[in-house]
Amino acid sequence: MRVVLLSETFTKGMGYLENLLPKYLARLGVETHVVATDLPCFYRQKAGSEAYRDFLEPLQPGSLEVRDGFTLHVLGHKRTLGHMRMVGLRQKLASIRPDIVQTSTPIGWIALDAARLKAFLNYKLFTGSHHHVSVFALANKSERLWSAERLRCAALRTIPGWMVSQVTEKCYAITEDCAEVASRFFGVPRSKLDTCPLGVDTELFHAVVNTGEAAERAAWRARLGFEESEIVCIYTGRFSAEKNPLLLARAVAELRRKGEPYAGLFVGNGEQAEEIRKCAGCIIHPFVKVEELGALYRSADIGVWPAQESLSMLDATACGLPVIANDTMTAKERLEGNGATYRLSDQTDLERALFGLRDGEARRVMGECGARKMAEEFSWDFIARRRVRDYEAALGSRRVGAQKQAAENRMGKAGQARVPATGVESK
Repeated sequence: MRVVLLSETFTKGMGYLENLLPKYLARLGVETHVVATDLPCFYRQKAGSEAYRDFLEPLQPGSLEVRDGFTLHVLGHKRTLGHMRMVGLRQKLASIRPDIVQTSTPIGWIALDAARLKAFLNYKLFTGSHHHVSVFALANKSERLWSAERLRCAALRTIPGWMVSQVTEKCYAITEDCAEVASRFFGVPRSKLDTCPLGVDTELFHAVVNTGEAAERAAWRARLGFEESEIVCIYTGRFSAEKNPLLLARAVAELRRKGEPYAGLFVGNGEQAEEIRKCAGCIIHPFVKVEELGALYRSADIGVWPAQESLSMLDATACGLPVIANDTMTAKERLEGNGATYRLSDQTDLERALFGLRDGEARRVMGECGARKMAEEFSWDFIARRRVRDYEAALGSRRVGAQKQAAENRMGKAGQARVPATGVESK
């Protein structure tokens, strides 16, 4: 089986789906290719691009590279009707000849082109939906169906998404609320939706399991300037207003003012960096590659993402940290038994949630619960195996047909060998 994952961007050193799902598909013996453009991640957001500027490794159109068992192909891009589009996608897919093409969205040029090319290249198409209600503005409004915003969404998202879905086997929504967005706004029929979470590379992200990792934890804390008695709260990602890690920094500073042993570790960069640095007990560390991130999580005690949901929550949980998120987060399964919530944007309530995890034994119990859940239900190995089963099932009818045709061909050739050219049966 040959699988191609189409991705608008590919960022080396990150733990995104396009980095890790192919790695684990390849380990299962699947010939896996990732086709991406040369665009940097967050290219649509100036603040996001600035935050990652010193971390990103530029991609060159036309380049080809084997990584973690899969092949990365980089294509150029062009702007069509105001949106980015892959250049040379048809030629690239024709050269790879995939059995399966997987996208991460049911809308946009990548999905539309993949649906259009399916008729010529005869592969099975799968899509995905990663838009949470919390980050999809229209899902949080009570706009009338005939409002300008809803009509624009219908024209640019719902109708194209419905068209793509007509030739799609499944659309993998990473949470139930992502499935809701896909159904309400992207035109994906409920019958085509399957909820399948994002995963965790449990080789990289796991709790402290031996004396060597315990020593590494102590060394990292000493290097960062944290006392062993301090309760270190970690946030990783962009320091942007919509993610608002500054709220955590201010909550930590206030708890320290009251004599509580809390500290903050902020891994990343962004517009809130200077204000975070001013908060007592808070340390900023630059972005690190995914291979190095597990050690930083293991050096901390609590993971906190004050605003938008993040894949990093899963990584921190896999490392044995209880996690705090806001009460509007819809993916409740990420916190059940291993986390707590607070009222969105309410610093006082965030302080309450942090104080509620002051007890080390309570953190240990929650951390073990979360790490076990990640290993059993959210590992990329588990998810890759599930995808392979779906891909094989989609290809089943094609294989049965091919086997039947091959059998008929063999029978025909055998019959021709027995019957002479005159058509008179030989004696």
